[in-house]
Amino acid sequence: MATRNLLCMRSNFLLGSRCWMIRFSTGILFKSVSLRLFGVKCNNADGESLEKDELLNNLLTMGVDIDMAKKRQPGVFNRMVTNEQDLKMFLLSKGASREVIASIISRYPRAITRTPESLSKRWDLWRKIMASDLDIVNILERSPESFFRSNNNLNLENNIKFLYSVGLTHKCLCRLLTTAPRTFSNSLDLNKQMVELLQTVCLSLGHKEPTEFVRKIILKNPFLFIQSTKRVRANIEFLQSTFNLNNEELLALLCGPGAEILDLSNDYTKRNYTNIKEKLISLGCTEQEVQKFVLRYPDVIFLAEKKFNDKIDFLIQEKINISQIIESPWVLGSSLSTLKTRIKELINAGYNLSTSNITILSWSLKRYKAKLKKLNG
Repeated sequence: MATRNLLCMRSNFLLGSRCWMIRFSTGILFKSVSLRLFGVKCNNADGESLEKDELLNNLLTMGVDIDMAKKRQPGVFNRMVTNEQDLKMFLLSKGASREVIASIISRYPRAITRTPESLSKRWDLWRKIMASDLDIVNILERSPESFFRSNNNLNLENNIKFLYSVGLTHKCLCRLLTTAPRTFSNSLDLNKQMVELLQTVCLSLGHKEPTEFVRKIILKNPFLFIQSTKRVRANIEFLQSTFNLNNEELLALLCGPGAEILDLSNDYTKRNYTNIKEKLISLGCTEQEVQKFVLRYPDVIFLAEKKFNDKIDFLIQEKINISQIIESPWVLGSSLSTLKTRIKELINAGYNLSTSNITILSWSLKRYKAKLKKLNG
């Protein structure tokens, strides 16, 4: 009996409070709906949990790798306001596929914190350089950080104006944006420091046209702007002191193949050069021959100790003379597996590598195949 009375009291309470309950439930409903759409903050723990659940559901529906995203930038998942749906619609409108969008967010989840207005402005600035929306999408697919890392569109605009002002052409800026897009997220001061360093080096070497020098060197190595001036200066000094170059020779090297190693760690540059020198001298080369070898193909400095030694040892083993390697250093640009395959094929075709030109080992695949077919024919 007591239980029945209790049930009646509960029923009366609920019926009598129907309006209050409707108002309460409606408030909760609209609060949860508006949370993502209008960015209303909710201090309630349950509301925060619902917010995170909705974010995760949205990202999962979009095909985002949640585990990867959380490892990359876990703080994004604690945000009360995110714009993943706006980002998706924006990128879809620019020609990005759903798979590309999912990949971008998986690798750089901070992208979902950018507002539609900021995205649109940034895109317009990039389009002043790139020929099409698809070109930008391709960069984002390869390097999402380059576009979403910074939200400072004024800095981006100032960087573009500055780079044009110091003589870089539209072609230069296009190459920078395609290969080293982080340049445009640098602070304006950082980019100014790099340009000033290059101009100073140019004038100190007696060259009268610093604008032309900067343009040539950046076209050769667009990665310079994402390195420190200290690193670039150290590598220039290394080249000048190691190879005893006069001003004219150093200028020619910096505007040519030498530019490509300026963004390397100076310790790495020195270590690899020391290994090259020791290895070649052990095979009977003079120091002068070593310097000639490196100056003809500065990219050899990119090769770590083991890779360089393994390639040299293999070529020697295949009866190729060290003097042939000194004369054709670019053969070391081919991978060890490519060298092994080509040497085997050439020997089978009757090509005598010990007495013939070995540059065939570094030819493009198309050119090499044509030559091999002719030899076999």
